[in-house]
Amino acid sequence: VQLQASGGGLVQPGGSLRLSCAASERTFSFGTVGWFRQAPGKEREFVAAFKWSGGTHFYGDSVKGRFTTAKDNAKNTMYLQMNSLKPEDTAVYYCAVGPGGLIASEIRKTGVYTYWAQGTQVTVSS
Repeated sequence: VQLQASGGGLVQPGGSLRLSCAASERTFSFGTVGWFRQAPGKEREFVAAFKWSGGTHFYGDSVKGRFTTAKDNAKNTMYLQMNSLKPEDTAVYYCAVGPGGLIASEIRKTGVYTYWAQGTQVTVSS
């Protein structure tokens, strides 16, 4: 299984970006897709997750109301729409796939995810 994250870039505060996470096969169908980010000198932080089979969304407190996840079954692709971006959103963003049976308390933990994409840099600056 290969995952590819893309869509990062430089954006001004208040702007938007959409990140994509594409899978090499129908990996998402029975799993949980998670988004994490890591800023320099900080630990990897949970951003959002989506349980593909149940259609349940989860968001980190720092992004709730600004970020949303969406899927495209035909393209085996997961999206992270990021609106109202702030300088503190600057980080390398990663997507990952884990088991579909994760419970809410597990979804925020990096250790439960099996496959990871390379990161994509998001920089929010004027």
